Amino acid sequence: MKRKPDVLRSVDDEARRIAKTLVRTARYGALATLEPETGVPLASRVAVVPDVAGAPVILMSSLSTHATALQASPVCSLLLGEPGKGDPLAHPRITVIGRAAPVDGGTRDPVLRHRFLARHPKAALYIDFGDFTFWRLAVERASLNAGFGKAYALQATDVLSNGTIDKKSLAGADIVVRLNRDHASELETIAKRRPNSHPGAWWLADVDPEGMDLVLGDAVVRCWFDRPVTSEDQLRAAILAMASAAD
Repeated sequence: MKRKPDVLRSVDDEARRIAKTLVRTARYGALATLEPETGVPLASRVAVVPDVAGAPVILMSSLSTHATALQASPVCSLLLGEPGKGDPLAHPRITVIGRAAPVDGGTRDPVLRHRFLARHPKAALYIDFGDFTFWRLAVERASLNAGFGKAYALQATDVLSNGTIDKKSLAGADIVVRLNRDHASELETIAKRRPNSHPGAWWLADVDPEGMDLVLGDAVVRCWFDRPVTSEDQLRAAILAMASAAD
């Protein structure tokens, strides 16, 4: 029997950066679960946000079909990546594979709540409904298609962020509010130099050890630090350095 050619490329830093950017900038994705009654794959469009480490978090109602499916079997996959101009298949996308579970504390988790509402402000209308809670996808592996002829099989460590971060000092709402107040001009300068960005009052949505995400309406721009940060002082220094380089 003729051997099937290996179409996968070796995973390198460029592939990891593409994968992490897709996960970090996603606002929506297609969640695939298994229908309990039949075992047939079921795809649902869901709103998503990355946690501090980069694991996808979904806000869902317990009344939804996909929540019922996950309660029966936590195995799932999540397709992320929006098509741009031209051929949709020419644009990068990633399928994250793992097991989903409800987040302890649900929508009362202050870090996840802030991160989610920063990207999905209209969710404030229903986030406190009794049937809604956060589910986190524990990443086991991922399949990255970075364009024609650019397929990669990734491990969890290729998708999740390196470094550690103190949630209380860096990932919560307080630091984000202070940075938006103190560095509004620098954040706007950084954003407008990013590919595919457009003029406007960009503001900081969230941070993690490797970078930060700026938002304007439905647009999300990923900004990578030169090196991981572990403190607020390092974070401020990174923002000033990026703004200076963008001038």
